Amino acid sequence: MHSPILSDRDFNRFSAFIYETCGIKLPPIKKTMLAARLQKRLRQLRLESFSAYLDYVLSPDGQAKELCHMIDVVSTNKTDFFREAKHFDVMTNLVLPDYAQRMTHSPDKTLRVWSAGCSSGEEPYTLAMVLDEFFSRYPGLDYTILATDICTEVLAKAEEAIYTDEVVAPVSPGRRNKYLMKGKGTYKGFHRVVPELRRKVTFERLNFMDRDFRIEKKMDIIFCRNVIIYFDKKTQCALFEKFYCQFSSHGYLFTGHSETLEGIGDRMDRVAAAVYRCRK
Repeated sequence: MHSPILSDRDFNRFSAFIYETCGIKLPPIKKTMLAARLQKRLRQLRLESFSAYLDYVLSPDGQAKELCHMIDVVSTNKTDFFREAKHFDVMTNLVLPDYAQRMTHSPDKTLRVWSAGCSSGEEPYTLAMVLDEFFSRYPGLDYTILATDICTEVLAKAEEAIYTDEVVAPVSPGRRNKYLMKGKGTYKGFHRVVPELRRKVTFERLNFMDRDFRIEKKMDIIFCRNVIIYFDKKTQCALFEKFYCQFSSHGYLFTGHSETLEGIGDRMDRVAAAVYRCRK
């Protein structure tokens, strides 16, 4: 099969659809990149043109089966256990002691954490390890984690919670022994997160472009790291307005170290590198 050419018209259709669907802005200079990355999807689906591919993505069947693949193509689902590890030191030394003190004098004894853009689950399970270690010293206090992503395929992988030896390498030996089960037989070379931690994490599909997140409980801590780099300023402002409304009193936001709230998060104070606290 010949290599199809992405026309300017089709690129503009892709760009408009991707921006409307998930907030990612693709300027014209990304045309060559998009064409190269979508080639594999066209081959796998045996489609001969980019126009036919977009028509499929726009169909109900494509929305259910292919949309997440296309989003994966235009974004980078880069995630690791204990990625940007200093954040978890800030959690343990600053954020969690603050909450433990507040929760001790509050009728609500459950800390609520949201991993927004959780990908294949490494971030929420890292959070679960850190929270389990911390709250083991505070009987009566508890935590829950909501983990969301737009892609149903990575969510299914996250719920399965099975990772290769290479993927779990950043987890310390002590934590590996406590929180990961080593595979045997056909699962040799893999680890699975222990049931006790898996029960603490709820996975749900969520699109940041949705008008209403439909999350009933207010969140104490939100991790949204290395996500807004794909958004323009308008989309960033809209997203952080929704995050702000979702926070409990004096909630904490963790962003990627290459991201900043300058000009979009004027109701949050920086307390550490890429860590912010709500004023409300």
